[in-house]
Amino acid sequence: MLQVSRPHRSTAVTTSGRPLSLLLVATLSAAAGNGISIVAFPWLVLQHRGSVLDASIVAAAAALPPLISTLIAGTAIDMLGRRRMSILSDVLSGVTVAAVPLVAMAFGAQAVDVVVLATLAALGAAFDPAGITARRSMLPEAAQCAGWTLDRVNAVHGATFNAAYIVGPGLGGLLIPAIGGINTMWVTAGAFAVSIASMAALRLEGSGPPTAQARPEHVWAGVVEGLKFVWNLRLLRVLALVHLVIAASYLPMEGVLFPKYFSDRNEPAQLGWVLVAMSLGALVGALAYPLLVRCVTRRAILLIATLTLGLCSAAMSLLPPIAVMLLLSAVVGLACGPVQPLYNYVMQTKAPPHLRGRVIAAMTSLAYSAGPVGFLLAGPLVDTFGLPATFLALSIPIAVTGLVLVRLPLLHELDRTPTSPTRGVPGPGIRGDVSANSLPR
Repeated sequence: MLQVSRPHRSTAVTTSGRPLSLLLVATLSAAAGNGISIVAFPWLVLQHRGSVLDASIVAAAAALPPLISTLIAGTAIDMLGRRRMSILSDVLSGVTVAAVPLVAMAFGAQAVDVVVLATLAALGAAFDPAGITARRSMLPEAAQCAGWTLDRVNAVHGATFNAAYIVGPGLGGLLIPAIGGINTMWVTAGAFAVSIASMAALRLEGSGPPTAQARPEHVWAGVVEGLKFVWNLRLLRVLALVHLVIAASYLPMEGVLFPKYFSDRNEPAQLGWVLVAMSLGALVGALAYPLLVRCVTRRAILLIATLTLGLCSAAMSLLPPIAVMLLLSAVVGLACGPVQPLYNYVMQTKAPPHLRGRVIAAMTSLAYSAGPVGFLLAGPLVDTFGLPATFLALSIPIAVTGLVLVRLPLLHELDRTPTSPTRGVPGPGIRGDVSANSLPR
């Protein structure tokens, strides 16, 4: 999608920030609900029997379904429409988290065991990708409607997403000691309800069902087409593989190692604050993205993020005092915050509109494919070698990936002016801010 300067904007073009605002509210509330779940689910498991292996099983159960459901969700979005799939996803996700307190009310708190939690975590994780992908697929049209550049809208969307993971885990860390882990799930369900209401009020071109000509013939054909597009485009393939390595190495830290460490210390609030510090750094990093791309290359942004994550993860293996851990978490977030806006930009400028849902889904699902492996390895590693050694072992693949990327010429394509495969998203969303620095490098 080219960002080109035009001498005059047609008087027929009108802009409105309402669709973008509703989209951001839905993103914030749904992601905040997931952020609460990140703290609440492992906490409930660890409080049940105190087994890190059980926590790993629940985390793996939550990581497995998105591997398949994300691919299907991308095709479903391109078949049924983005707005409709966002609402349906949030309804189903809200039902799964509300089922935790409902089971406790019906059968007693002891019934909320590892099997129940793993099942509900798996169901919730299966439904979430459709909503995330659907909302992300609407960003170019929302940018057009608001008169924003792609870099700007991706930065604000990334910042909103990270803000949710400040609100969510922090709120979860406060709610668990105040009302208990089970009742905390009611708040999570309420967050999904806000997202549903926001999407119900959204009116945006391109958010409804696509035309018959633009729909995939059937689900499997749509999945294959999205995967082929990503795999055949070398830059997207490399970015997907990088995401895969980082997901396999980092997600177990967030989903197993940190909860284990703070559960042993009986400090749920500090677990929330570590995740908040990381999200706060990511919030700042995402907001800084439009300025960064004017000063440094997109390639440099990706390299700095990967190497910083590897080094800071290794430093976590020392299990430093909480102040140092918070600082390391904030640095990781600051370095990695611009990465999602960067990925969004690449997908938006490489994928045609009728394939956008499937391309985003394919990129995401490749990362999800490594998550279960990381989770299932993390539990036995902790039980056998302890937390410090596991932190260090998981940091090595990230650091090695960063060193490989330094030597990879392909990444220079991130800074070449894209040749847009799209038509039908002209106007303000493409034009955006008129300056030489707003053009892609």
